[in-house]
Amino acid sequence: MIDRLPLRVGQADIDRLEGVIAALRARDYREGGGSCRELLRVLEPYGAALRRGMMSDTVARRLAGVVADLHNLKGWTEFDSGRPVRAEQHFRRALELAAEAGNDDLTANIRYRLGRMYLHHRSPAEALEHFGLGQLAALRAGSPLSQAILSANEAWAYALLGDVRQALFKLSLAPEQFASSVGDEVPSWSAFFTATDMAAMIGTVRTELARLVDVRHSRDAIPALTEAIEGYGPDMVRSRSLTMIWLAVDHVLEGDLDRAAEVGLSAMEIADGIRSARTRDRLRPLSECVRKRVGDINARDLLDRIATFRASA
Repeated sequence: MIDRLPLRVGQADIDRLEGVIAALRARDYREGGGSCRELLRVLEPYGAALRRGMMSDTVARRLAGVVADLHNLKGWTEFDSGRPVRAEQHFRRALELAAEAGNDDLTANIRYRLGRMYLHHRSPAEALEHFGLGQLAALRAGSPLSQAILSANEAWAYALLGDVRQALFKLSLAPEQFASSVGDEVPSWSAFFTATDMAAMIGTVRTELARLVDVRHSRDAIPALTEAIEGYGPDMVRSRSLTMIWLAVDHVLEGDLDRAAEVGLSAMEIADGIRSARTRDRLRPLSECVRKRVGDINARDLLDRIATFRASA
């Protein structure tokens, strides 16, 4: 990647590193964390070596932030690849470097990603702790977009806890905060969160409430998830697959096994080309819902297909 490390580090060196991180982040969204873990492993020593070079204090602070984001992305790809222990190590290092850089918005994003990892592993209380610390950082940064991301994910955590009131309150805050961010310059680590992702989060929270509290929440989940699926382009294939699995869950909860099978099988077809453990894990709640309807031939077929997919993955 680099023929010779510079003795003097300048803005151009950091720009180059930042550009590579952005390209790998885009690849992660498109192909899954497993597609770029090894490339990030090669890039990591380069970032550390740059920090040993000669540079001004201003450049050093910016470099600390970029290397923090390198660990942030590395943590995310490890999480997406099913390696939470390694992921947490990188997220913790990212927090240290973001603090050194004085970058509160990046700190908020790292806290969001740590929280998401705990949410995925069904530890909502721990997730809320990270989201809360992230909200404080986002407030310091004056970043309504980061606040919106964190509020939507706090809603998800409260939904997992069965706290409908708090889940819907946080879910009502997120679109307002998102609207306040329109026109702001968006850093690469939060650029994924568009109106499409907001719709996906609304659908996700409603789906969890439908699964765990009251099936009537599916009525609000289905249109939001459908909007998100239609909005995701080829650069967000993993997100589309994950969202389609939630939509299949809602169709099962509403008793439409034909539609659930159609959507679920399409989601697995998409996921088959993505190197992501999360798509496999997301099928677990779908299986749990389908098992309650094993008297339906579509349910049995879908269960068989899910089992085959998870075994092959």
